[in-house]
Amino acid sequence: MVKQYLCFNDLNPFFMKDITYSGDTEFENIPSLKDKALRINLNADIYGTFSEIGAGQETVRQFFRAGGASGTIAKAMSAYDKDFSDAIYGIEDDKRYVTEARLRKMLNHEVALTEERITRDKHPNKIFFSYANTVATIDFAKKYKGHGWVGIKYQVGPDQPYNDIVLHIRFKENDARLQQETLGKLGTNLIYGAFYKYNQPRKLLRYLYDHLDKDQLEIDTINFSGPVFKDVDNRLMSLQLVKNDMTDAVMFAPDGNNVLPARVLYKKNILALRGSFRPVTKVNMDMFEKSYDMFIKENKVDKEKTQVIFEITLSNLRAEGEIDEQDFMDRAKLLCSLGQTVLISNFQEYYKLVEYFSQYTRARMGLAMGVNNLVDIFDEKYYRHLSGGILEAFGKLFYKDLRVYLYPMENNDGTLTTSENLKVHPRMKELYKFFKYNGKVVDINDYDTSILSVFSRTVLKMIASGENGWEEMLPQGVAKLIKEKSLFGCESEEIIHKN
Repeated sequence: MVKQYLCFNDLNPFFMKDITYSGDTEFENIPSLKDKALRINLNADIYGTFSEIGAGQETVRQFFRAGGASGTIAKAMSAYDKDFSDAIYGIEDDKRYVTEARLRKMLNHEVALTEERITRDKHPNKIFFSYANTVATIDFAKKYKGHGWVGIKYQVGPDQPYNDIVLHIRFKENDARLQQETLGKLGTNLIYGAFYKYNQPRKLLRYLYDHLDKDQLEIDTINFSGPVFKDVDNRLMSLQLVKNDMTDAVMFAPDGNNVLPARVLYKKNILALRGSFRPVTKVNMDMFEKSYDMFIKENKVDKEKTQVIFEITLSNLRAEGEIDEQDFMDRAKLLCSLGQTVLISNFQEYYKLVEYFSQYTRARMGLAMGVNNLVDIFDEKYYRHLSGGILEAFGKLFYKDLRVYLYPMENNDGTLTTSENLKVHPRMKELYKFFKYNGKVVDINDYDTSILSVFSRTVLKMIASGENGWEEMLPQGVAKLIKEKSLFGCESEEIIHKN
């Protein structure tokens, strides 16, 4: 005879339901750091190493404290001494230690050792990983808050190829101990996300901030690679960083790949052009070429150390409604195809863009813009949130070694508006004269008169309506790309013929 025992809850389905109230708000349950580390530790197959340099061993500490770490952690090390580090991982060409190249050497070295020392015939089901970081925390003078590279190289199945997630972080906290703890939390989130959220990379990105605040840490570069991320576009993932307020700006090199802004902008003379570039036109390129010719002739400008940046601000994209990510990608691709470096930012005002550049350089900077943009700069409504109003903004904009290169605007009656005759609000008139007199605003004179009537919005309308002639308004090769890729609503000839 088999006895069956039933509790009261088994008999009454009411007790099996979660209790909810009409006033409840939907929210996502976030596993604790201990739960994340413990889930990894209790997996019999996940096995790997931790290599942490510069901020203690805070990540591996989370796994040791969670319990059951002996089945997961093959080795934990911290080669703080530079000679020891060089002996293990080799010497970098630039003699630096907090770099992406160093991080990748660490990951590759540790994975190779694991593969060598843990034989597959003895452990056929093991899934290997290597977590590493190389970090510089805040200095004693608290002048430099610190930054670092963090990454993981891992498998999702035995004998499968490895996948990489590599990211660059900038600390915002003013205490080295707090920065260490923050890094430990980030590292735990990264390892957990790599194994259990790799099929949802956008969510994985958000989960990196579990148990962290945005004012503790900035992630300004991230790259995914490997078989499980074959469909991931790293440029779109970078866009998510800006959209999610994880960073203020991300940068793409002419080859279309993500690059670290600090690496590109460090101690450089910077010439920036802001626009929607939807699409980039001959006017945009003429503005760039003519302002560049003027910029490199300045006494304080070194041509060999000059960096041109085409910037698209996300704040303008948001103003147009929900951000069309594909549309963003199209613009970035067209600019990169012209050999340009692209910056995607969260900055609405120009002074914030200049402040951002000033983090990396003290050299002379230039802004190339049209008349309408300059008039907007002198509009007080954009600075009402500042305690010092427009004067505070202009102090931040022009106190650095900055010059504005102004491209003329053709009016309906055929006349031109330049720095000499543009009209600002009467209250701003004397302020404008001050900057004009001191050479902070200069005209671009050697412009192409035949293209002054070209506007991006005109091109877009012509594309949408199927009109001819818009191709001549764009730089060489751009129209071909638009047609080939069917960008901005342009239907290729092949599609038209099929219809």
